[in-house]
Amino acid sequence: MNQEDVKKAALKILEESYVGTLATIKGNKPHSRYMTFFNDDFTLYTATSKNTQKVDELEANPNAHILLGYDGEGVGDTFLEIEGTMSLNDDRELIDKVWNEHLEGWFEGPDDPNLIILAINPDRVRLMNKKGQEPQALEL
Repeated sequence: MNQEDVKKAALKILEESYVGTLATIKGNKPHSRYMTFFNDDFTLYTATSKNTQKVDELEANPNAHILLGYDGEGVGDTFLEIEGTMSLNDDRELIDKVWNEHLEGWFEGPDDPNLIILAINPDRVRLMNKKGQEPQALEL
């Protein structure tokens, strides 16, 4: 699979899959949770509260690992493994872009003072479990 095909397949997964796992580091051990992701090319965004463990963990160690795209069907399910660096983003335009009604269960609205966006800039992206193929690394 050439790099252009890997990139197209990876972007397709990002555009079609929203729920994945975000692993951070807590006391030198991985700490995973399900999150909803949005993307701009290969940069991922997820909404969270300023008062969460994720924010504390990011401040101690900004490294993150994300799994996104697995449908649970088995060997042929293609998914992404993404390693990256997290940062906090309170840009109003980005918050408005990410905001949707599904976040209403956690926040009072897009103006909630506790709402912040985690931005994950990828260092490594691998296309995994493509039936009959080895994992494919995307050159960033």
